[in-house]
Amino acid sequence: MEMIKNWINMAGSFALANLLPAVIILVVGILVAKLVVKLVDSALEKSTLEKAAHSLIRSIVKTALYVVLLLIVAANLGIDVTGIVALASVLTLAVSLSVQNALTNLIGGFTLLSTKPFVSGDFVEIAGQSGAVKEIGLTYTKLTTGDNKIVSIPNSAVVSAQIVNYTVSGSRRVDINVSASYNTPVEAVLEALREAGAVETSLPDRTPFAAVKDYGDSAINYVLQVWCKSADYWTTLFNTNRRIKEVFDAKGIEMTYPHLNVHLDK
Repeated sequence: MEMIKNWINMAGSFALANLLPAVIILVVGILVAKLVVKLVDSALEKSTLEKAAHSLIRSIVKTALYVVLLLIVAANLGIDVTGIVALASVLTLAVSLSVQNALTNLIGGFTLLSTKPFVSGDFVEIAGQSGAVKEIGLTYTKLTTGDNKIVSIPNSAVVSAQIVNYTVSGSRRVDINVSASYNTPVEAVLEALREAGAVETSLPDRTPFAAVKDYGDSAINYVLQVWCKSADYWTTLFNTNRRIKEVFDAKGIEMTYPHLNVHLDK
């Protein structure tokens, strides 16, 4: 009986001796983890990363810190953590294989957020879709099209596709093809086109450019190039198209259409 009491006392002393340091490590570890998370939050706020990445990075850091802390506490309690680490590795591998596509999109999201081929609000063309960037998520990039549809493209597809950013340079060129009659002098048409290109939204330091493009069966084909701010592209395009017709009508320049002249021999 005495022997059992001694064993219980020894076991209690051993448990108390291991439990107290483990509790201290746990409390200190939680405080350190909170401090590290705050430092990470501060660093993210000062960084140029998109806001979409902040919450994920914070969650990953926080989870990693608490996992390490729990392993340290378990080791101090005399628990063999080798088996736990091995099991966690196997589970991580299994989960990774089952959500491979999601992980690929996630990696693509980090790539986009770090390389910044575009930011929210930019007008882009990706994988045959064009629109303003609404959101750069961690798995999908969302575009708002001109007719207000939301298009979600997987980040893995975005990373592997050709990306055309129409906003980043700050200005865009509007190209408009126009045809005019062979009967109208070329210089008169070019002058009319340059006049039509001087719309309100065109850049004052970039003179509208007009040139003969080619000679068609029924008309001479011209091109008019007008520079504007990226945000004013569609306004400039529509207003210039309307202005061309007004100027051509005022100057008596005929816009021809495909036609065929038939000559009958008597």
